[in-house]
Amino acid sequence: MAGPPRRELMPAAALFHSLSDATRLAIVQRLAAGEARVVDLTERLGLAQSTVSAHLACLRDCGLVAGRPEGRQMFYSLTRPELMDLLAAAETLLAATGSAVALCPNYSTAAEAGNLGGAR
Repeated sequence: MAGPPRRELMPAAALFHSLSDATRLAIVQRLAAGEARVVDLTERLGLAQSTVSAHLACLRDCGLVAGRPEGRQMFYSLTRPELMDLLAAAETLLAATGSAVALCPNYSTAAEAGNLGGAR
């Protein structure tokens, strides 16, 4: 019988959890191209300002995104270029596994859309 997760794995689990939302990944992807304001992100993603702000707050709390005030506006950017290396590695892994992740009954996008999957 497996025991509880090892303590040293918890920070990595928190990192992956912070990136486990498609909206947050889309924000990170956009910020990889340079700074953006909330209004820029809402226009690109087609989401409400409150939704984008909540996701930015999550990414900021995780230390992945920072805001730079300029006048009455806030410009957001990635704090760590290593994040793009992580996402590139994930794309390579996804390409190598083919449709296995997409078909996973617990974590696939189909399971999420149909609300079928297990715990997240």
